Amino acid sequence: MENSRNTPLPQEKELEEAVIGALLVESRAISLVIGYLRPEMFYDPKLETIYASIEAMFHEGKKVDILTVKEELQKQGKLQEIGGAYNITWLSSKVASSAHLETHAMILKDKYLKRELITGLHKALSKAADETFDTEEVLSDIHALIDGIENDCGWKQQLRPMSSLMADTLREAEQRQQNNRNGLTGIPTGLADLDKLTSGLQNNDLILIGARPSVGKTAFGLNMAKAAAQAGHNAVFYSIEMQGERLGDRWILSECRLNATQWRSGLISEEEMIQARATANKLSRLPLYIDDSARMSMDYIRASARMLHSKGKCDVIFIDYLQLSEMKHEKENRNREQEVAQAARKAKMLAKELSIPVVLLSQLNRESETRPFKKPALADLRESGSIEQDADIVILLYRPAQAGLSTDKDSGFPTDHLGVAIVAKHRNGETKSVYFGHSSDMTVISDYTPPMEWVLRQK
Repeated sequence: MENSRNTPLPQEKELEEAVIGALLVESRAISLVIGYLRPEMFYDPKLETIYASIEAMFHEGKKVDILTVKEELQKQGKLQEIGGAYNITWLSSKVASSAHLETHAMILKDKYLKRELITGLHKALSKAADETFDTEEVLSDIHALIDGIENDCGWKQQLRPMSSLMADTLREAEQRQQNNRNGLTGIPTGLADLDKLTSGLQNNDLILIGARPSVGKTAFGLNMAKAAAQAGHNAVFYSIEMQGERLGDRWILSECRLNATQWRSGLISEEEMIQARATANKLSRLPLYIDDSARMSMDYIRASARMLHSKGKCDVIFIDYLQLSEMKHEKENRNREQEVAQAARKAKMLAKELSIPVVLLSQLNRESETRPFKKPALADLRESGSIEQDADIVILLYRPAQAGLSTDKDSGFPTDHLGVAIVAKHRNGETKSVYFGHSSDMTVISDYTPPMEWVLRQK
């Protein structure tokens, strides 16, 4: 077998023969390599067939030796295909024992991975040169190739004894202890009560923020991203819905408290413009990156995030919002619900792959509109309830004033400028409601402090 450029692929026939020979000589030898090798890792198709039979026999609890393997291949009608009974006997004569078998198996596996890498990259190169394939699809193929090879490289290493697991668990606990800042071990959310509940945004977690349109999920996400950057964390905001400059408007307005309508219509004074320039200058120093590409998919986000993370510029990701992301799939008959579920799963995998928090904004369906007080629930996650399964934290945003309420039914707070972040799912902690304050135009999100007149009335 050769690749498209006619250069021999890495392989070692004698080593493959030695591995098969050792497996035939010692019946227990297969248990030493079953965690490393798969049939397709053998370059020689005859040896691949023999190993596949040995592997199947091991899983079925059958004894493995020269005679039983011959019989198994004969039963499958493959004995002549691999060179007959003589070839089985010849292979077993090449080794005296299974000494160094694991080392040989690892070398064999390494050559297989190199072959896969070379072949896969040549296929990607051919696709890149073909105008019918777009760049995003080529990048997706390359990532899938690398993921597969990385998974194979760490195949056995994923199995950890309890001693190793306990050591790793304590190491994480000690790191949290060292990083602890008044109970905050993760990336700050911008709200003190939410930080207290979650200890901040944690690595490997998928945090889903759901809301109906115009409730403020983008504003909430922008406030989180700014808080993360102000704490020194590299935050990346992928905006599928809004142009980057519109996000810039909101960040400037959140800091210098200008009138949003006047800002957008250009009806601001020179003094206010000076204030805006100073604010923009301060914000420009934050480690915050914005991507507002017109055509964005989860594969695009993953490729971009991996690149930024490799440069040390990606500690937390925000995606606004899930249902607008373009999701490519192989099965053309996959419905929208399955697409959304797949995108959410990719977001969770990205969080684990890069070991960072991923904050995913999502629309809720209309069910909450028919519920008393229009209060959202987990069942309102739009188009796919399976999103909930992948999320470690689900926060549902609610503004009781939009339901025509003057007083929040749970807290008794006046609803003017009141927002509620309902932590409806918290895989590693408590679920409860967190209250926040907001400006009329939702450009400012802050910790909630009840009006003094309301406080005085409670006494």
